[in-house]
Amino acid sequence: MTAQPGIDTPDARGRTGLDRAGRDLAGNPDVVVREVELLATAWHVLRRTTYDYRGRDGGWSRQQRETYDRGDGATVLLYDPARRTVLLTRQFRYPVYVNGHPDGMFVETAAGLLDGDDPAAAIRREASEELGVVIGELEPVFAVWTSPGSVTERVHCFAAPYSAASRVGPGGGLADDGEDIAAVELPFATALERIETGEIADAKTIMLLQWAALRGPFRQAAPAER
Repeated sequence: MTAQPGIDTPDARGRTGLDRAGRDLAGNPDVVVREVELLATAWHVLRRTTYDYRGRDGGWSRQQRETYDRGDGATVLLYDPARRTVLLTRQFRYPVYVNGHPDGMFVETAAGLLDGDDPAAAIRREASEELGVVIGELEPVFAVWTSPGSVTERVHCFAAPYSAASRVGPGGGLADDGEDIAAVELPFATALERIETGEIADAKTIMLLQWAALRGPFRQAAPAER
């Protein structure tokens, strides 16, 4: 049998055993994993998993799902409480361009994959690379799966204050990774309006902006009860 990269021999990123993911899951007695097939490992990992599932009626059925595993990520909403602004990124995103976005230039919070770091360290790295910001106080907000039907990634969402003094680097992203990232500073009220107009259409960014309005740094005091 020919050795398959990513299973028996290292793939282009030095990984083996990529077909083992999910085989040892035991948290749900109504799910029994039967087979894990490795479909692609060009950069991230595409798998097809066959499993038996026991439904609410007690009957078992055999199902298959394809999952795309790109690792977990982190993102941060940078806000200036004094000037009531937020600092976002703007960059070309081909997946949204090919699926209906007018020009693919996407406005979103600074973000990136963990790449072996813990979430806090990863987002400090990304904020520095993308926006030139050195983060001081960092607040964990929530961790979410944004496409649970097919993508395994969980995104760790943070918020952090920034100021002119904390913008110490050039930002722009890593040229070696093909990144060409511009900083977009907006009044917080304008950022909320751009959700309504569709100019901000990124899920993690919308969630963090709405959190900032409802429970975060730009929360309005509730009117006193009469």
